[in-house]
Amino acid sequence: MKCPFCSASETTVLDTRINEDGDIVRRRRRCLACDKRFTTYERAEIRLPQVVKKNGSRVDYSRDKLAASLWLSLRKRPVTTEAVDAAIARIEEKLLALGERELPSEKIGEMVMRELKKLDKVAYVRFASVYRNFEDVDEFSELIREVSGPRA
Repeated sequence: MKCPFCSASETTVLDTRINEDGDIVRRRRRCLACDKRFTTYERAEIRLPQVVKKNGSRVDYSRDKLAASLWLSLRKRPVTTEAVDAAIARIEEKLLALGERELPSEKIGEMVMRELKKLDKVAYVRFASVYRNFEDVDEFSELIREVSGPRA
């Protein structure tokens, strides 16, 4: 850590404390060159990728947009807020695990469809019908058959 007073690179840590939430580390440091003291703070930087839309434009990832699209599909369906929050968390974990700086919107849409399929099949069909932009009834019927599974 460089000293903010003299720019020397040799400093020593005098004290380390973690805040109440456990997400920020505060360190008191002393410069070995000029003997001045200063405080630094450390926190995890979590960067979700930018979303590349179908038209090529790029937008920042938005948890609110993701939640809104899930809730729109789940409208009047018996799914708890906790289940939706868990689905969003799983999607975000997958996005972070990919380690990409940019991600096509189609990839996120596929993740949403997988989560909706687990949560509620009607919501899955609602989302898929808009997301996949079906051209005819046969495509829609195929999706219904896929969700319904084999008939006995």
